[in-house]
Amino acid sequence: MKALRIHAGAAAREHIAAQGLRPGDVRTIPGAAGGPKGLILGPIDRFLFGEWLPQATQQIDLVGASIGAWRLANACLGDARTAFEAFEHGYIHQHFEVPAGQKRLSAKQVSAQFGEGLRSFYGGRSAEVLRHSRYKLHVITARGRHILGREGRARTPMGYLGAFITNSVHRKSLGAWLERVVFSTPGAPLPFGTQDFRTRQVDLREGNFELALQASCSIPFMLEAVHDIPGAPPGAYWDGGITDYHLHLDYGNVDGIVLYPHFQKAVVPGWLDKGLKWRHKPTGFLDRMVVLAPNPEWVKGLPNGKLPDRNDFVRYGNDVQARIKAWSIAAQEARRLADEFSEWLHGGSERDVLPL
Repeated sequence: MKALRIHAGAAAREHIAAQGLRPGDVRTIPGAAGGPKGLILGPIDRFLFGEWLPQATQQIDLVGASIGAWRLANACLGDARTAFEAFEHGYIHQHFEVPAGQKRLSAKQVSAQFGEGLRSFYGGRSAEVLRHSRYKLHVITARGRHILGREGRARTPMGYLGAFITNSVHRKSLGAWLERVVFSTPGAPLPFGTQDFRTRQVDLREGNFELALQASCSIPFMLEAVHDIPGAPPGAYWDGGITDYHLHLDYGNVDGIVLYPHFQKAVVPGWLDKGLKWRHKPTGFLDRMVVLAPNPEWVKGLPNGKLPDRNDFVRYGNDVQARIKAWSIAAQEARRLADEFSEWLHGGSERDVLPL
């Protein structure tokens, strides 16, 4: 059984049929939100940024939300392979100690520990990320509007209830509650159209790098929003996956291939669209996209028959070592994804590429 499945939009399939897939063809790489599911992509990340893409010289836009933003920021560090390995180890072994007398950590406590982890991981290396000669990073966040403009015990759940209801009717109406704010490497234009959703672009700088990355990972109710990020409009900033869960963006103007290491075939627009199956279908936005995703049948052979996810914190409870073991096995097994992609690049056929 193959572990990897390759899916592609119509234009991408034509490109592959005519000339295959080369490192110089790639112009944009998205990185999805999804928490621990992103662990399955570690081996592919190390192969892409450590071996394959360095064979070319073109500029590549890296567009990420939540864990996807953190993954792609690692690609911009000098030794990307080492950064990805450190990220994987740290993510697998993370453990938030609950103080005596508490049943669980508060959002404030989780945010404080997460922020400290980011500062420790990057250790003043944000300038290194921003100065990369080829990779231009775009970190997606969701900025609250009106009632969601500031976080509050009553206003936040009321605001997200309103966002959920209106989004279920029309995705664009979500823009009345939240807007997409993209923190980008200075001077780098957005590699996607913004007519689909209310959008702002802000320069990503040393003074706001860690705050923007933390905001992009700040899941409502689990972490606190990040307020008033320097250089950006005032307000509360949350997880970029709320507006752009799987980066189903308008890549129509990309002059090349959008290569997407993903943990599933479907590219879901927003986090609130997870249960709206009719929004999981491909659109013309994705015509130039190539998705590298695990075979669902192969996934059944992983621990618990699934990808790692946040529910594992509940499943394993205080048995931290059991969770670490399960996640480590999944990450090790995922090496097959990178190996099979490498094999396909060196001798595969366009017949192996499935429609997106």
